[in-house]
Amino acid sequence: MKAFILAAGLGTRLKPLTDYKPKALIELNGIPLLEITIKKLLKFGFNDIIINLHHYAEQIINFLERKNFFNAKIEFSYEKDLLLDTGGGLKKASYFFDDKKPFLIHNVDVLTNINLLDLYEYHENKNAIATLAVQKRNSSRYFLFDEDNNLCGWKNCKTGKIILVRKPLGKILEYAFSGIHIVSPKIFKYFPEKDVFSIVDFYLTVASKERITYYEHSNSIFFDLGKKENLTLAEKFLITSNDFEELK
Repeated sequence: MKAFILAAGLGTRLKPLTDYKPKALIELNGIPLLEITIKKLLKFGFNDIIINLHHYAEQIINFLERKNFFNAKIEFSYEKDLLLDTGGGLKKASYFFDDKKPFLIHNVDVLTNINLLDLYEYHENKNAIATLAVQKRNSSRYFLFDEDNNLCGWKNCKTGKIILVRKPLGKILEYAFSGIHIVSPKIFKYFPEKDVFSIVDFYLTVASKERITYYEHSNSIFFDLGKKENLTLAEKFLITSNDFEELK
């Protein structure tokens, strides 16, 4: 199965840790975030991987070469001159997903014990163009879904901005996005002409025309590792967790 790891970001929330290395190579207990993500993907059968690169790209390439690419098929999508944001990054890497099968997208800076195979199988049974892994947790931003599990909008708690892109069926449910999603390649026909855009904005546009649903994993552990304060908490979790035996 194929997967896309989003690893091109500048990691500004992790400064000064990312002043001289990419976010993907920040370590938990001596293990880079990229290695944690790749080993998790391989554990669940995602062994055909593309990674987008920008910030200190050569460090990531050198690291993977030293690790013999973890014996996986790994390609790169270079965003050398311009960061394309999450949606633009997917657009540039879309050529990789030419087998017409759903694929996984995984942020490099999240740590969770979600079962990725369950997520994939759930998506295949829901007749949706995309399935977003979400949780009931405190966040400053939420995806909005209706009682039929359809994505219908987005909410920014800091600004109070709410966007609704379709009429919700029943009450609206708020879920925090986990940066992990399964996408069907037919979504590519909705790419905008521009090259730089957010995948959140893209999903909201698509949701007005197609079914985008969610997979709730509120019982799973989740750490946003783009925040420095979460790195120590995640390290303690890794020491005691049996869900990441492949890292020990």
